Amino acid sequence: MDKYKKILIILTFAVFCTLAGVTIYRWVRFGTIDGGSIFCSFLALSYFFNALNWGDHEGSSKKDELGMHIVAQSAKISYFALMILSTLILFISEGRGNLNDIKNYPLLIVVCLTFVTLPVVEFIYSRKYK
Repeated sequence: MDKYKKILIILTFAVFCTLAGVTIYRWVRFGTIDGGSIFCSFLALSYFFNALNWGDHEGSSKKDELGMHIVAQSAKISYFALMILSTLILFISEGRGNLNDIKNYPLLIVVCLTFVTLPVVEFIYSRKYK
């Protein structure tokens, strides 16, 4: 790993730690949760993992077969992980298991969309080859 990649990894991790630290500090000290800080913290975390894995904060630039396979498999696994996590967040945040009692309709719609996104995308993508 060359010097540029090491500096990039350290820098993205420092940015993530700073943003997450400020977010946690505001929450503990002032009792406020800033959505923008949470979003930026997760964005910095994704840059860190991209830099750690690919050596570039923007992700894979490899066009070889192994790089394409890693990207395809990780996309499908992350889709299912996101589906499970969003469902858990819905039921934990609402404190109910009955779908009729849920009042957070935007989150319910997002969870429902996670179940149809992959089949719809696969259908559209398969039409390209038929």
